[in-house]
Amino acid sequence: MLDQTTNGNHLYEQVANQITGLIEQGTLRPGERIPSVRKFSAQNDVSISTVMQAYARLEDQGWIEARPQSGYYVRLRARELPPEPAITHPPLSASRVAVGDMVVRIHDAMDRPDVVPFGAACPSLELLPSRKLNRTLGAILRRTNYAGVGYEPVTGNEALRHHIARRALDYGCHLSENDVVITCGCTEALNLCLRAVAEPGDAIAVESPTYFGILQIIESLKMKALEIATDPKNGISLEALAAAMKKRMVKACLLMTNFHNPLGCCMPEENKNRLAKLLAHYEIPLIEDDIYGDLHHGAERPKPVKAYDKDGLVLLCASFSKTLSASYRVGWAAPGKFKAQVERLKLSNTMATASLPQVAIAEMLQNGGYDHYLRKIRRAYAAQVQLTTQAIRKYFPEKTKVTRPLGGFVLWVELPKSVDALKLYRKALAEKISIVPGPIFSAKQRYQNFIRLSCGHPWSVELEQALARLGRLAGTS
Repeated sequence: MLDQTTNGNHLYEQVANQITGLIEQGTLRPGERIPSVRKFSAQNDVSISTVMQAYARLEDQGWIEARPQSGYYVRLRARELPPEPAITHPPLSASRVAVGDMVVRIHDAMDRPDVVPFGAACPSLELLPSRKLNRTLGAILRRTNYAGVGYEPVTGNEALRHHIARRALDYGCHLSENDVVITCGCTEALNLCLRAVAEPGDAIAVESPTYFGILQIIESLKMKALEIATDPKNGISLEALAAAMKKRMVKACLLMTNFHNPLGCCMPEENKNRLAKLLAHYEIPLIEDDIYGDLHHGAERPKPVKAYDKDGLVLLCASFSKTLSASYRVGWAAPGKFKAQVERLKLSNTMATASLPQVAIAEMLQNGGYDHYLRKIRRAYAAQVQLTTQAIRKYFPEKTKVTRPLGGFVLWVELPKSVDALKLYRKALAEKISIVPGPIFSAKQRYQNFIRLSCGHPWSVELEQALARLGRLAGTS
């Protein structure tokens, strides 16, 4: 109970001090929700206006932040943040990719159930709406004896394509269901789209670093990767990309403009518009991987470059693997002017995507369950990213740098130059901690002292202890 004898003009200061005290002693951690205005008012017998005044003061001071339709959350303050990595400057030359064998070995280690899961960029099963999906599947099977046993059209389930196109309107993309092709996960979408616009030997512009799965696809198709300078805050350097295009070095681009893996960056809207114009000027297609687009930590979903595309040159790809179910393997592409090619390739590649998962996801999108779930998981990821960042600052060696993602759930960590990421990976695995070493995010195996950490699992004492051990290992490497 607060001291009611205090002058009313200063009562809000008591409220503010009580909250800051809880934050400083660790009762309320960064990313966690603080009591609602009404709840705090009722528990402490103070007026709602007093609590609102206190919360406004705490927000001004940087202790908390308001999230629309969600409440107030403890903010990770600037003084608690490690510095950020600098922009990359890879040489402007295309190279063949040879990361496949290394990726396979590291990926096998990610899937081990006995390791602490900082490796695979997968949501925790605890966070996925498994019961809701199972109930939906059960209802579908009870309604009809034939659900899921026949082929869907090559382009996919009509209802699902309709809902995907409808949702795309909310982030600036004017699509119809006929513009969408359902695929077996985002990996197939990227693969088909890349095959539709390029051939073996062609150079594909990618961010540096870039997701190793993208490099695997480029390697499997016998294409080359052209790594482009990338800012951990704002994404790919348009100046460097334009220079490569001017020299006719680029056949196509494959980029993640929203919440990049592993950087977590989101390209500013102005840059997306500029990129769309650059593509049109040189008539170069862009395969845009938007798999993390729905996982923004802020109030609004960012637009993809597709929203600024007037010439059908952007092939937008995404999936529900990071939001609903990785095992359903339901992805999609909106390939623009290349739809006919993608459709033919889909027919010869997998013919059709499994029916039941498509129908279940379509129902989730129709009844509003998806949006309700997204609000919950976005809060969870934002909190987990903040808590992991804070632990890195606490336990890792001096001069460690960490990205500050605005969405998704991965962190790109730059360790002191003396640290060999591959050696650290092996040491960590010996202690049953899974991480991903930086070299597999580069065709030229750069980033020798970088690692990627996944924040896809709810924070726990076990995770914090594992980060402390990992920090000690990094300090002795």
